[in-house]
Amino acid sequence: MENIVINASKRELKGKKVDKLRREGYLPAVLYGAHLEPMSILLNYREYAKILGTTSSSSLVTVVVDGVEHTALVREKQRDTLKGIYLHIDFLAVSLTETIKTRVTIELVGESSAVKDYDGILITGLNEIEVEALPQDLPEKIVVDLSVLKRIGDTVTVKQLPVSDKVTVHTPGDEIVVHVTHAAGAEVEAEGTTEEPEVIEKGKKEEDED
Repeated sequence: MENIVINASKRELKGKKVDKLRREGYLPAVLYGAHLEPMSILLNYREYAKILGTTSSSSLVTVVVDGVEHTALVREKQRDTLKGIYLHIDFLAVSLTETIKTRVTIELVGESSAVKDYDGILITGLNEIEVEALPQDLPEKIVVDLSVLKRIGDTVTVKQLPVSDKVTVHTPGDEIVVHVTHAAGAEVEAEGTTEEPEVIEKGKKEEDED
């Protein structure tokens, strides 16, 4: 992703008074870090809402406040789920010479022949992992190509993820990211866990009944 520059101004209003700023088209935010006193700031909502939608917790941006540049990560985005709008953004100022721990999203792409040809079902175990790296070496996301899952029972674990040697993975390597099972196998797994596994895709859909 290209370098994202976000221009902001210092914010004096806090608490419930911030709603007034939102109505005026501003997005409240905070910029903080180990070597920076927490700073309340304001962004132009219309200018940056779409841009922020393309970022993740490992996205590196440049936040400019009163002419001073701060390299930061988009640490948290608070959203009104009903209205679909951002309410507040947390930026974590970082040093390019110090490693940082964060979570990186896993994106599944492509098609598994075990699903397409053998009526398999994809079961996901993880959708993100914890990593550590210099800010400039953090991946935006980790892409898993499902075409490597060719047979029922095939699995992708954390240690098989395509991660740069500049990145240290802290999630255990034997944890399952995604694997293929029969429909009956998925039912058994569901009985053995408190959380219902996420079924991503099923091959050879059954014909509609009359």
